Amino acid sequence: MATVNTSAAVPNIEVQPASPRESVHHIHLSHAEKSQAMSQQQQQPQQQPQPQQQQRSRPRTLSISNLVGKARRAYSVSSAYPPKMIHPSLVPASLQPPAESPVDGDVWFRPKDVTPAQRRNSVAAAHRKYEDFEQKMEAAPLLILVSTYLNYFVLILLGHLRDIIGKVFKRKEYAHLRINQGYAPIVSDFDSFYTRRMYMRIRDCWNRPITGVPTRKTTVLERSTDDFNRTFKLTGRKIEALNFASYNYLGFAQSTGPCADAVEETVRQYGITASSSRAESGTLDLHRALEQKVAAYVGKEDAIVVSMGFATNSTTIPALVGKGCLIISDELNHSSIVFGARLSGASIRVFKHNNMGDLRMLLREVISQGQPRTHRPWKKILVVVEGLYSMEGSVVNLPELIKLKREYKFNLYVDEAHSIGALGEHGAGVCDFYGVSPSHVDVLMGTFTKSFGAAGGYIAADRAVINHLRLKNHSFIYAESMTPLVTQQVITSMGIIRGEDGTDDGQKRIQQLADNARYFAARLRQMGFIVYGDEGSPVVPLLLFNPAKISGFSREMLKRDIAICVVGYPATPIISSRARFCVSASHTREDLDHALEQISEVGDLLMLKFKAQ
Repeated sequence: MATVNTSAAVPNIEVQPASPRESVHHIHLSHAEKSQAMSQQQQQPQQQPQPQQQQRSRPRTLSISNLVGKARRAYSVSSAYPPKMIHPSLVPASLQPPAESPVDGDVWFRPKDVTPAQRRNSVAAAHRKYEDFEQKMEAAPLLILVSTYLNYFVLILLGHLRDIIGKVFKRKEYAHLRINQGYAPIVSDFDSFYTRRMYMRIRDCWNRPITGVPTRKTTVLERSTDDFNRTFKLTGRKIEALNFASYNYLGFAQSTGPCADAVEETVRQYGITASSSRAESGTLDLHRALEQKVAAYVGKEDAIVVSMGFATNSTTIPALVGKGCLIISDELNHSSIVFGARLSGASIRVFKHNNMGDLRMLLREVISQGQPRTHRPWKKILVVVEGLYSMEGSVVNLPELIKLKREYKFNLYVDEAHSIGALGEHGAGVCDFYGVSPSHVDVLMGTFTKSFGAAGGYIAADRAVINHLRLKNHSFIYAESMTPLVTQQVITSMGIIRGEDGTDDGQKRIQQLADNARYFAARLRQMGFIVYGDEGSPVVPLLLFNPAKISGFSREMLKRDIAICVVGYPATPIISSRARFCVSASHTREDLDHALEQISEVGDLLMLKFKAQ
């Protein structure tokens, strides 16, 4: 017997099987009996049919197109990720994702060694795994945002008008921007527009020459200009300024002390340079000693060191991934990471800054879809993040990132250029900050320019990866090796941080940096400024927004004998211009209070206390 559901939604036909005896009985019913049975059926309350799987309109057919489509769908998903429709009991235990568990009990933490501060940081990271950085940051008033866009619009409009008038009435002055005797200009007017019409107005805020040692104070050489910042000349005046512009996090940029003494002795023994690349005759015993010390410091089997921090990223990433691979990068990663990713030839996808929810969705998409056009599985997936973001002062959510790594089986690359030495109770970086074992990060990168008062960078990983990089990394093969004096500076400063000199000077510097960073950022927020950055970050960005206030803030602070760094587009989003304060362990509480007092005065002058408004 067939029962038809006449619902207004999607019609569903349910076929109820009947025995042969019942079928014959219904066939021999009279017309009156049929009418009576139908009336009784209508009086009874109608029961909703149980939802069943929708039946195919036609049976499966065996064809070449169906086989090709089925094979393509099966090949587009890596075998390491079981389909969602498979019952968990049918999936091997090795392929099942880890069950959700509290942060304190996860197997990739070291519960016996985790300190209360590390446990607190990890718990805080678990609570902000779906946090949106843009929503987290305090927003400026709408009037400020509108005026910022209007200012940029007026600057761009006036710049184009000046170019049009100049090409008509000042042909010689603008000849380098036009086709001259059949030669195209090397730099066109459009390519250089931002530099000529916007950056040139405030060019005096950057590239300020200094002299002496950039410690807690630095000596700035005053400049003047007579042609609207096109050229500068020194006035001969020296400004002794409180230094918040240098990356001297732990205060090792010194001309006296154990580091300077060790470097001086190294110069006498090794000279100034190795005069060769590492692959030829430029590998010194100092280099191998430093590599072993770095590997032990960050908790990896081996490491290599290179002579330039920027090249550490830009030459290592192409040596690890290539065509057929996928790089998933945080949207606010450093330009060296972006440059290296583009050189690699791998596909690149970007996720929202430090947003683990967005990263999870992106991972599901790229793994299920595979490579473009062919839908083959990716050869490898490399997720690249920074430990401490230099323009935002935010710390990567490493515990949640490791959970995603265990679930989706990607490789993890962490840039610790700003976090190594500056984060963690032992200064060992973001892994030390959270109490996470470094074994769960595939590649750890860092530089020696921030916390160690030196130059160059390192890559730390498993020994097989490092041996591969010694043959593929262009900075290791072709670039000149790290100079002996820089190498010794890193060895000595890292030994002080680890307490190998028999003192607690290193631990005092780490604690002093953390205290200074928390105090400085908290006081700025109390004053009414909009400040980015996580707690304990030595990078403290203060939002300026308006392009005119970039130069105004920088010049006013220099008048008050304080050296700072201001940042604008394209290093930041167009409406997020900021002043970046780099706090150091060498700063005293009196230094911080004096700087805060001057910042408050300039903030009132330029109306920068947006929270108070």
